[in-house]
Amino acid sequence: MLVNRLATLTVFAIAALGSSFALAQTTFYVAPNGNDAWSGSLAAPNAEKSDGPFATLQRARDAARTASKKGVTVQVAGGTYELSQPLELSSEDSGAEAAPTVYTAAEGQEVRISGGKAVTAWTPVSDAAILEQLAEPARGKVYEADLKALGIADFGSPDGGGMEVFCNDQRMTLSRWPNNDFVRIVEVIGGEKVDVRGTVGDKIGKWTYEGDEPKRWSKEKDAWVHGYWFWDWSDQRHKIKSIDTEKHIIEVEPPYHGYGYRNGQWYYAFNLLSEIDTPGEWYLDRETGVLYFWPPSDIAQAKVTVSVTKSLLQMNEASHVTVRGLTFEASRATPVNVSGGTGVRIESCTVRNVGAAAVSISGGTSNGVVGCHLYNLAGGGISLSGGDRNTLTPSDLFADNNHIHDYGQFYRMYHAGISLNGVGNRATHNLIHDAPHIGVVFGGNDHIIEYNEIHHVCVESNDAGAIYAGRDWTMRGTQIRYNYMHDISGFENKGCVGVYLDDMYCGTNISDNLFYKVTMAAFIGGGRDNIVSNNLFVDCNPALHIDSRAMGWAADSVPTTMKERLDAVPFKESPWKERYPEILTVWEDEPAAPKGNKVENNLCVRGTWDHVDDTAKKYVDITKNFVNDDPGFATPDAFAEGKTPKATDFALKADSPVIVAGFKPLPLDKMGMQVK
Repeated sequence: MLVNRLATLTVFAIAALGSSFALAQTTFYVAPNGNDAWSGSLAAPNAEKSDGPFATLQRARDAARTASKKGVTVQVAGGTYELSQPLELSSEDSGAEAAPTVYTAAEGQEVRISGGKAVTAWTPVSDAAILEQLAEPARGKVYEADLKALGIADFGSPDGGGMEVFCNDQRMTLSRWPNNDFVRIVEVIGGEKVDVRGTVGDKIGKWTYEGDEPKRWSKEKDAWVHGYWFWDWSDQRHKIKSIDTEKHIIEVEPPYHGYGYRNGQWYYAFNLLSEIDTPGEWYLDRETGVLYFWPPSDIAQAKVTVSVTKSLLQMNEASHVTVRGLTFEASRATPVNVSGGTGVRIESCTVRNVGAAAVSISGGTSNGVVGCHLYNLAGGGISLSGGDRNTLTPSDLFADNNHIHDYGQFYRMYHAGISLNGVGNRATHNLIHDAPHIGVVFGGNDHIIEYNEIHHVCVESNDAGAIYAGRDWTMRGTQIRYNYMHDISGFENKGCVGVYLDDMYCGTNISDNLFYKVTMAAFIGGGRDNIVSNNLFVDCNPALHIDSRAMGWAADSVPTTMKERLDAVPFKESPWKERYPEILTVWEDEPAAPKGNKVENNLCVRGTWDHVDDTAKKYVDITKNFVNDDPGFATPDAFAEGKTPKATDFALKADSPVIVAGFKPLPLDKMGMQVK
């Protein structure tokens, strides 16, 4: 009996040993004091300095390719790693589902993967001609550095994608006037009138201005303007062609803005040496390669970096790779790009001070961004695009529990905190705030947007939404639920939108969300088959908007754009006809009418309830909604004027009359980022 037990224990021991072998990991180390000629098997150089960590990520990648595929970890020691080329990973760098390849920061250490180059050789500006051109407050405070002497010859364009300056980990301001505001077009004088549904402007970029500030720009080599020339949701940058300082006329180089220009629209001028007039501003002479900079602190102590490299991490068809705890910064374009593959995770990373979006994931399956901090971004935050619309096959790309803020700092419009495209992708538990335009933009089918907190977005536009999609009968099945949206009021507080289903967008479920101080919180712009249910609206004006635009001013889009997009998908075939049976008859069933929309079981507190036009009311099912100034909040003082309430502050008492009547309590404690 004892022999049998020993035999059994031996079998278990061997099995356990075999299991440990199967899960055994190979670790390679990278450190600033490493050497690519070493083995990379030691975290620090040995006493003889004959072996130790690698110096570069590329060398560690190459070593990992020859290692066992049972699981490889590349551990990176704290420090800054300046990349002249991105780290490229492909299918041969893949791990396994149970044993992924991992690139990780050493525990407790800050690892910075930089596309920038440090600038240290600064001298005060002494050239008399330059000093004369500078604004009076800047003289004696502006420094210069020769970037060509650092080997930097490609500066890019002021129009985007070019070099930027960062000081002490903050994005500096390309010199501009006015510093923090806009000036207005006085009168457009191009001579080619344009009329967009009664809004009149001019096709030619030529206008008059007030004041005499442009007189100071006479010696500028490369002056530009950036403005919202016709609509407040469509901006463009222009190189200045000429300035008539006597007649106060500015003319810009074509191509002109697609909509044109109109009186009263706002703009500012930038890329002007003569407008360096406050700490933090800079200007680059692209002919000489000299950078002029008024540092916000002592230049001898400041850490100044200029962006050089476009991308920092490129994955193409790599699978089961985790990148954890790294900081990506100072790239000219999107630093982290994932294409194809499966099981890729960008986890607990920081992306900041980059020249485009933070992370782009295109194609593949089950790839995502988790627990990352993304901020000070020239473009958007996370872009997810994957899935097959012809077969409605989901991609399951995901953005979960990320903090995304201060994005759209250069590309102001339509660069969202999170972008979802394709089929079956999700944005969950993210905190998104402080941006000029959209929080989440989506297109395609069957996405999930849930448990996010979004606030103070769309601050530079009014005809925009915290969550936005538009103009398609076929992009259906998205669930927008359990989100907390608050303090969204648009440019100059003129109003904005919470969930914006623009221009006949269809088949979307807006349910169980909390809206607080959001203008036009739930917006259906002439679309069909949308559901607005069990949402809590507090201080929204109005809570609900539905219109019949396709039967009026947008009618021209029905036989053109809408019909073309309908015919572009196999809506009469499986699985489309089973998934979305409403599409089968849309063209024969009053296609312009906002049919099939349902609004039910919502609670509106204070503010105003609905703004549904008379034509739309004939088609919309609006039933069993509660408009109540005192629904029985558990802590009514928590969201008094002047406070910024948490989602949980809007909890209703168990015996609330609206709960008794059928309103379902919201999962308030799960909204927003979660501590994991």
